Amino acid sequence: MARKHRRALPDVSEADVMPTEHASVLTGNEALIAEIREIADKLERDQTTRGDLKIITRALKELRYAFKVFKPFRRTRKVTVFGSARTPADHPTFQQAVEFGRRMAEEGWFVVTGAGGGIMEAAHIGAGRDYAMGLNIMLPFEQDANPVIEGDKKLINLKYFFTRKLLFVKEVHAITLFAGGFGTQDECFETLTLVQTGKRDLMPIVCIDSENSTYWQDWLGYVKDHLVHDGLISPSDLSLFKVTSDIDEAVDEIMGFYCVYNSMRYVRDKLVLRLHKQPGPELVERLNDEFSDIVLRGKIEPVDVHPLEADDEHLAQLPRIALYFNRRDHGRLRQMVDLINDELGDDEDDDS
Repeated sequence: MARKHRRALPDVSEADVMPTEHASVLTGNEALIAEIREIADKLERDQTTRGDLKIITRALKELRYAFKVFKPFRRTRKVTVFGSARTPADHPTFQQAVEFGRRMAEEGWFVVTGAGGGIMEAAHIGAGRDYAMGLNIMLPFEQDANPVIEGDKKLINLKYFFTRKLLFVKEVHAITLFAGGFGTQDECFETLTLVQTGKRDLMPIVCIDSENSTYWQDWLGYVKDHLVHDGLISPSDLSLFKVTSDIDEAVDEIMGFYCVYNSMRYVRDKLVLRLHKQPGPELVERLNDEFSDIVLRGKIEPVDVHPLEADDEHLAQLPRIALYFNRRDHGRLRQMVDLINDELGDDEDDDS
């Protein structure tokens, strides 16, 4: 994949906000707002303890503000970068994270990190302030916002890990992990669990080793020797992520995933895949032959935009295929998306 020059920042007016999940012309928001008020009334009626109320109130405040910050940028791709806050600037992994952040910003992607030091600061250095977004956790140690993102309107300070972790996965289109401690391992397994169970749409997940480290290769060995070997996960679940020590390969993995595939959405019981190119009859037949095991009934077939996708108007022109997916074998679904990208992708840029 050819390298690109850094793109100008997108024009993010109110009209550009991605409507999926955040606005709908099919059902108004009034009912949802009324439900929030009803829940508040129930909390009073239940005589909820002050401690519990403080957790609920703070979480709601954090999410409301975070959604407000992310809202103008939802039509722009974003990648989350995880890794240790303790990695020094002279470490090879730090330099890799700088390069990765730079490369993704050149592709027009925002780089989202925990806003701290180490790998988080490195990725922000590479991306630059304009393309940096931060989700800072307030801790009594280790975690002040790094100089790149400090004071920026795209920095969000959070008290709770659970609201922060939601945003790391919900608001982005790819996840990248460098070496890190308990937090990085937690974020890796949680992200994989969400994608494996369909609680989060498919997206690239890339684990990056430095040239002199086998951190993720050793982790992959554990996953194969214990989780796959003992039948605790399916062999196809290995398709949900990639381990590499090459930044070019990491960037290509992310960009290649979206070269033909755009997004997915359930319309009633059918899974609809929105694509940048229409698969021909031969490819559709091949998909049905090779992936019949994930189809509950009927066939994988091209479809027109459904009226229930009216709130995705900006995607209405995209070709689509649909299937009654079993909602279980997401590793196999990822393999199908990879096949579509391999067969229809090329070196030409596709707008997403």
